[in-house]
Amino acid sequence: QVQLIESGGGSVQAGGSLNLSCEVAERIFHPISRMGWYRQPPGKEREFIANIIRAGSTNYAASVKGRFTISLLITKPTTTLQMNSLKPEDTAVYYCNVLYNGDSSWGQGTQVTVSS
Repeated sequence: QVQLIESGGGSVQAGGSLNLSCEVAERIFHPISRMGWYRQPPGKEREFIANIIRAGSTNYAASVKGRFTISLLITKPTTTLQMNSLKPEDTAVYYCNVLYNGDSSWGQGTQVTVSS
């Protein structure tokens, strides 16, 4: 597993934007296979938001498609999640996930709160 450092969470009003970032915080010796984001709303299970593979293909949950954009900087490696048109139902702890050398690793989580 690899250590991940997340940043960028916070509080915003509905309709606002936030940008989350997740960086691999150690030296790696193999290419990252996939990086992505999940979230866990209060009282609910963790759910998939978006991911991006090394070749650049992306996948999004229906609930965020068209509002969120995931990107990947291979050289860092870092993934960012640009979140626009935020809704109160986007309130959750957001977790970064990376698939590296066959293992899945998670970030510590960052809180996103959207008020109406």
